[in-house]
Amino acid sequence: MMSIRPWVVVEPPDSRGLRRVVVGGETVGHAWSAAGLRRILGRLGHPEDLDLEDPATVCWRGGDSGAWPDRAGRRHAVTALMAAGLLASMVLSAIVGGPDAFGALTFAQRLNGIVFVLSGAVQGVAAAAALDYGGKRQFRASGAIVLLGVLISLATDSLLLFMWLEEREFTPYVLVFMPLWCWSLWALCLLVRNRSWKEIPQPKRFAAGVVATALLTGVSLAYSTMYQPAAAPMHLHLKAEFGRSRVDRSLGFLQVPLTLYMKNTGGIPVYILNDSYTVSGRGGAYSRNPADRDLMREWRESAGRRGEDSGEAERYVDHLVHTTISSGHFYGPGNRLEIGEEYARKHVFQLPKDARYDILSVDLTISYMRKDRGKLGVEEFKTPHYSWDPHAGRYYCAPEKGCFRQIIYHGKVRHNDNLVNLTRRPRYVTAIWSPGRDPESFISPFDFKGETGLVQKEKRELGRYGVAEAHVSYEVSLAELLAPPPVLLPPGYSSQVPTATP
Repeated sequence: MMSIRPWVVVEPPDSRGLRRVVVGGETVGHAWSAAGLRRILGRLGHPEDLDLEDPATVCWRGGDSGAWPDRAGRRHAVTALMAAGLLASMVLSAIVGGPDAFGALTFAQRLNGIVFVLSGAVQGVAAAAALDYGGKRQFRASGAIVLLGVLISLATDSLLLFMWLEEREFTPYVLVFMPLWCWSLWALCLLVRNRSWKEIPQPKRFAAGVVATALLTGVSLAYSTMYQPAAAPMHLHLKAEFGRSRVDRSLGFLQVPLTLYMKNTGGIPVYILNDSYTVSGRGGAYSRNPADRDLMREWRESAGRRGEDSGEAERYVDHLVHTTISSGHFYGPGNRLEIGEEYARKHVFQLPKDARYDILSVDLTISYMRKDRGKLGVEEFKTPHYSWDPHAGRYYCAPEKGCFRQIIYHGKVRHNDNLVNLTRRPRYVTAIWSPGRDPESFISPFDFKGETGLVQKEKRELGRYGVAEAHVSYEVSLAELLAPPPVLLPPGYSSQVPTATP
């Protein structure tokens, strides 16, 4: 006796228009349309011309053979948009984290970069899962994986947007993370509305994992950008002193040795942005019995006298004049000084034997930047540009315009946190040196235009990159330098002449 039970049962369409196909009590597939149903039955060996209207062959539940509510165009568009957004987010996460993961100086910054790279890998898996979730959902966890990828994208894009709003400078990446931020909001609303996590076996554990991942990422970012740079001290120890001078008999000049020294005693390697030493000789008019003078008025006159700027006042010395004798670089802009590294230089300068100086002084100034805050384009920055050279291009400044003769160093600097690089315009370090003048160094978002007066100095950039300055001064009387060395006597020997006993 033949069974009158239909061979095929087609279940009612779900919320997306997908109908489950059951043969012999077992689910054999899902169909969006009658053509899809025929393909499923064809794989099971049924003839292509099977009569779908025959109730003895196919049982339709929740709608007849014409009830296919699927809107294929809209469904494919949503799926493609979801996968494309996740792929774009994957690339952006790799761009954010890649440089830090493989090139950051500190462990915390590398860990931060690795977190972004791994997040990008999760988004890549989520993009593949989006194809399944937008299709027949053969993998139960595909919806939850897509939701995780969208949450990562929303967090990353929100962080980039927040940092961009601090400065509101246009960068090409604004055209990437702003549309992605809008996309992630749309995708999150769609997934929450469809409760994409409901198919996973333990949704609470999934939610706990998402929260734990977010907390770990937040702690990593806070540690690498806030605590770690503040906890590592930065300090340079400087020394400058004169040695005993000698007379060059053939030339009739005094040769004065000068020793300069520095050591990185802090906990962070540094870049030297600019350095300068200046040796000056002080001269003045002496008087054994000066007339009564107002020292405060004398100080005001000395401080305001053009060309001197000494700011000194003495009762028995008047008309103090400071003359630059020797000036130059000490270590050189663009060089690095690692933790514990030291550098010393001995320099000899000459003075006429009859030079009318009473005091010699040396000023050593070092401007430096934390290496954990930024990466300086050293090769570009080390190249000197001379402002008086007509072939210097944009660095040339004609003397008839009142420009000083200066040596200019200029190069791009990148922040060690790549999130900053993606949300800011490029920054440039400019260092200016000229003999006898205080060295200048500053960081600006504007490229050098050849006239230093037009460069905008921004103190916040100096703080952001950890720029600081160390300075030491030392002075000695010329009489002390010319004094003969003390005679060293053997132990137990007395230089006193014994007196005769009467």
